[in-house]
Amino acid sequence: MNSQTDVRDVRTTARKFVAATGREALRLVRETLGAEAIVLTHRATAQGVEIVAMAEGDVQQTVEAAAPAALTAPTSPIVTTAADPTVLSELHSMRGMIEEQLASVVWSDSQRRDPVRGRLLRTLLGAGFSARLSKAMLEKLPTGQSYADGMAFVRSELVRAVPVHEDEDALFAQGGVYALMGPTGVGKTTTTAKLAARCVMRFGADKLALVTTDSYRIGAYEQLRIYGEILNVPVHAVKDAADLQLVLHDLRDRHMVLIDTVGMSQRDRAVPEQIAMLGSSQRPVKRLLLLNATSHGDTLNEVVHAYRQGHALAGCIFTKVDEATHPGALIDTVIRHRLPVHYISGGQKVPENLLRADRVQLVDSVFQPRQHSPLFVPAEADLSEEGTSSAASAQAQGETDRLRLRYQSLIRAMAHDAQELATTAGALSGAHIGFDGARTLWRQAGDEAVDAKAVLQDLSTFARDEVAAGCDTHVLALAGQVGLRATDSGDAYVCHGSLLLSDRSGQLLAAPNQWLSTAAARQPAAPGLRQAQWLGQQDFGRKLVHVLGKPPAVEQMLAWQAEGTQWLARAPGTTAVIEPSTGAATTLARLAFAFDEATERPVRFRGKAALQCEAQMEVLPRGSDAMPALRCVAVRVVDARSRKLLSQACVLTNLGAEVGASQLAQWQGWAADAEPCFRLLRDGVQLAGGMGEPGDPDMMKRLLVAGQVTTTVWRLLQAEGEWADRTRLLLGQLTGRTTRAGRAMTGGALYAGVGKLFLLLDALGTESAVPAQAPRALERG
Repeated sequence: MNSQTDVRDVRTTARKFVAATGREALRLVRETLGAEAIVLTHRATAQGVEIVAMAEGDVQQTVEAAAPAALTAPTSPIVTTAADPTVLSELHSMRGMIEEQLASVVWSDSQRRDPVRGRLLRTLLGAGFSARLSKAMLEKLPTGQSYADGMAFVRSELVRAVPVHEDEDALFAQGGVYALMGPTGVGKTTTTAKLAARCVMRFGADKLALVTTDSYRIGAYEQLRIYGEILNVPVHAVKDAADLQLVLHDLRDRHMVLIDTVGMSQRDRAVPEQIAMLGSSQRPVKRLLLLNATSHGDTLNEVVHAYRQGHALAGCIFTKVDEATHPGALIDTVIRHRLPVHYISGGQKVPENLLRADRVQLVDSVFQPRQHSPLFVPAEADLSEEGTSSAASAQAQGETDRLRLRYQSLIRAMAHDAQELATTAGALSGAHIGFDGARTLWRQAGDEAVDAKAVLQDLSTFARDEVAAGCDTHVLALAGQVGLRATDSGDAYVCHGSLLLSDRSGQLLAAPNQWLSTAAARQPAAPGLRQAQWLGQQDFGRKLVHVLGKPPAVEQMLAWQAEGTQWLARAPGTTAVIEPSTGAATTLARLAFAFDEATERPVRFRGKAALQCEAQMEVLPRGSDAMPALRCVAVRVVDARSRKLLSQACVLTNLGAEVGASQLAQWQGWAADAEPCFRLLRDGVQLAGGMGEPGDPDMMKRLLVAGQVTTTVWRLLQAEGEWADRTRLLLGQLTGRTTRAGRAMTGGALYAGVGKLFLLLDALGTESAVPAQAPRALERG
């Protein structure tokens, strides 16, 4: 595959490498910086895969520049008995900051020469400004400035850049129709009333009218009608575009009309319809977008993108500024989108809590003390001003020290001992949990030359090999569903997954296929039928048994009986059946639990000693005379000492006597234990690149890859032994999540660690190799 590559300096000891694929970018890193290069960030961009890396010899220099006071201790390998367990405890929380906010460690040579620049950057980030805007402003800052001079420069740049509609007289003189739009709960109705009050005070009630399109929210019209009665202004309700046309035509003599629109999430597909309705009016409707000051910057950006579709926005109004903690995100959003700010709203008083937007006051409010403005977020300068208490100063110093330790942790983590990583990779390879295959698939997720069809074929081959090695006479097929959302649009999908389990040990072997549907197509009554049909067409070399969470419908039982498909399902005690000998209708609860002569055997139930016994009988499903009898296995678990009932369940199956009752109960228990693996698939999809939009050619490939890698992560999560504990500790440290003593590591954290390990192994050019004394493979029986 021919691809264009680009290697660019970042004006520091770190360098940026951009290539068409991740493997090619990593190859450029090794060729340019050597095999011991340290990968700092790895992300997908519009130009391809971007990696920021450093040569090994530059690590110490960067650490000294970032945190000279925190480097008195020597660097040591993480996974040793003497390792400091706090070295990487902060790494997970730094993943976003590595790429966006705290990338100032390797930002530019001028920052290292000018520490004030870094302090200004942290101040801006703490106020809610994005890393991109903050860096763009500070790049223009002359070197050698004091912190006070730097803040003055930042304020002047923001004042110059923030767009504000300052001429309220011209706005009212022009008049027209204004629609206030925004997500649910942003404060549209209250803001409409505040703006209406200002209009009435300016030119009287006879020149203003109010309109609401909100026919969904209970009391929406009544709330606006009450405001209208107070102001002596008429209020009209409209339902559709035609109704809006008629109302605006009747109000053509009104100098100004304010429209209170329906609140909709920015991800609601009805937003374009609402915009189109307003745009279809013969009388032009100017749209004002309400932005919630308490929202995160990413949310604000998403809101603007959603509501500016089709027609340009006339401007915006800030709401709930009295509740904001990081108001810089508001200013950042309007600067980037060139969206003029008309008013600032905070509080419920009408009209007192609606102020004209003033760019100087707006910018200053972000950095001034809280008692002066509800928009205030304390900056570092405020923490060191005269009058600040000693406790606050100590807190500020502690925060500075913590940031320095984070810098140090970052560098030490990325410079982790290569031999230790190689040893861990060898241990994982020798454990026979599918690590090498998972790593190969992970590479294919970013390889444009490999399509979903090729991945599916590889998964089928892998599944047959695993079944041949791990199963005796049957292979258990478990189907499940998990909800997913598109990364950009937020569209909802349902992943219908399949897992294969060993009939010998219950070990999770493979995830041969994943199938995707929209959320509307979800079938809760029969979640596994589509996958069961696909699995039935495959030849895994063993008899396939579908393990279900509940019995299938009678029609499905008949269809599977005709096809020779075998299944077993957990059945509630209320399941209606017919007793074959008498023909009487009854339930499993009344019929199944007769344990008088059942033999009890010792088991472990939720970590406690218990006794389990099984009893079986034949039953007929209700609703069909043609259905042959099914086997019902009733399972009871009691406390070994007190004889207290701990669990009681039934299993229905069409399997014959070749499989014993205790084996059937065990199969159902193994399947129930493996069901959480489906939820772990969400983490895998996000790490593999996330869910795309319809038409994304690689979305199914990423889903298939994530499914199989999930089985490896799950098997590692369940593995026992010293090697497994040591490996999980390392993977947790790679993500900054130190596992507390006695507390198991979460699947999501382990998945993130495996993804980080894949990246580091590729960056170091390390291939998995079974060491001379590899850990014993997980027993399959």
